[in-house]
This record gives sequence, C-alpha cells and structure tokens, in this order.
Amino acid sequence: MHKADNSALKIVVLVKYVPDTQFDRHLTANSHTVDRSESILSELDEYAIEAALQLIEARGGAKAGNTVTALTVGPAAAVNAVKKALQLGATDGVHVTDEALAGSDASGTSLVLAAAIRSLGPVDLVLTGMASTDGETSLVPAQLAERLGLAQLTFAASLEVDGGVVTARRDDGQESETVQAQLPALVSVTDQINEPRYPNFKGIIAAKKKKVAELALSDLGLDPGQVGRTGAWTTVLSAEARPPRGQGTIITDEGDAGIKLVDFLASRKLL
Repeated sequence: MHKADNSALKIVVLVKYVPDTQFDRHLTANSHTVDRSESILSELDEYAIEAALQLIEARGGAKAGNTVTALTVGPAAAVNAVKKALQLGATDGVHVTDEALAGSDASGTSLVLAAAIRSLGPVDLVLTGMASTDGETSLVPAQLAERLGLAQLTFAASLEVDGGVVTARRDDGQESETVQAQLPALVSVTDQINEPRYPNFKGIIAAKKKKVAELALSDLGLDPGQVGRTGAWTTVLSAEARPPRGQGTIITDEGDAGIKLVDFLASRKLL
C-alpha cells in the first residue's frame, strides 16, 4: 500500500545510552561489560532523530498526527537517552529495561528491539544511526530489519519519503548511489545527512510532559534466556588495560634524517 504524500508518518528512532567519548572507556571488573556510569545519548543517534523530525515537520508535525517514538534498550539510566530525544522534539518514548538484559550482544539487542517495535503497532519507518559510539559494530540495523521483515537502506547521506516510497542516497567519497524501498522500511543514516539541532528551553519544558513507556521482557513475551549473557553469541573471556604508550623514536637530523627514517620504517615492515 502506498502512503499518500501528505499522510501522517509513524517513525521509530533507536537511541542508545553510551559512555561519553570525552572520557576514557572502561570495562566492569567482573563481567567485562562497558561501564556506563558517565554516559550520554549516542552522538550518531542525533542525526537519526533530526532526520525523523524533519520528515514529520514537513508533514505538519505532531498536530497532523505524525509521531516520532524514541526507543532504547538498557539499564535504568538509559532512559536519559530517551529524555534527550524528547527534548529535541520526539513525541514519545519507550524504554525496555530488565535485569536479564545485562550482557546482551547485538543479536539479543535486535531481538528485543524487534519485539518492542511490534508492540507499537504498524510503523512506517525505523531510523537508526550508522553505528553506536561504544560498540561501533553497525550490526543492529541489518539484524533488526531481518527480524521485522523490512527493507533496509543503510548508511543514508540523504533521505526523502514521498508517496509511500523512501529514497536514500549513499556516498562513499568517490561515487554515490540512490536506493529506494516501499514503506515500511528501516534506514540507518550517516553523520553527513544533516546538522542535529540543540534542545531549546521550550523543548526541555515540553519534554517533561511527554510519555515514556517502560517495558520489561515479560511485556514483550521474551524469555530471559534469549538475551543477556546467556543468549549472547559472543562472550568476553578476559580483558586487560591498555599498556601505557612508550616514548617514541626520535630521529635527529644530521644530514641523513631521510635515510634514518626509511631504515626505521623498513625495520617495522612499514615499507
């Protein structure tokens, strides 16, 4: 079915609570999972939020029945990623949180996200960032599209929706290609697609009145054994702190610096 050009859109944007890149990353001592004590909304997800907001604003915004739902999976503090999305303009949020989720990998995460999206009813578009700034795997969008049976358009540098068709342009630095799919679809966007807005005072105040639904695995009909460390396809067996960097090799130019540099690179098999 084609959506009319001016029909309302129901968009879900995935957001993630990740360690702030301004600080060093750490793993917890026992479980070897990421320490999220100093975390924020993933920067790359802000581009997906902005893309969603631009799409609904072009159709009259929330007053015309358009919605942007920010969805996250994570511990209690992960709701802050949803709240930031609401401040930016998302209409509502969903936070899936459950103790059994600890240690989930991309497979478990995509399983939960798929169940959460199905619980929202028919959705026109699922938008994601190109990757999370913690794992940086870029696996979840493709896995999620497969679980939901949606067409996927990944790494979009531009995005349009017209007449029930989503059009995206991919850029690789040398060439560009344009791809299309019928709605509903899933699209991951790059950091070249737009310039994310900042939350203003009006948006921050409005966000306090917006709804954030909290769901557990039982609400989604999922078995705890399917997620977390038990259901993960990958396991970190051990981890060590990065060793301190040693002093570099200093080459003093005595007329033969070029030769010394070539010899040094050759000794490291870099030539």
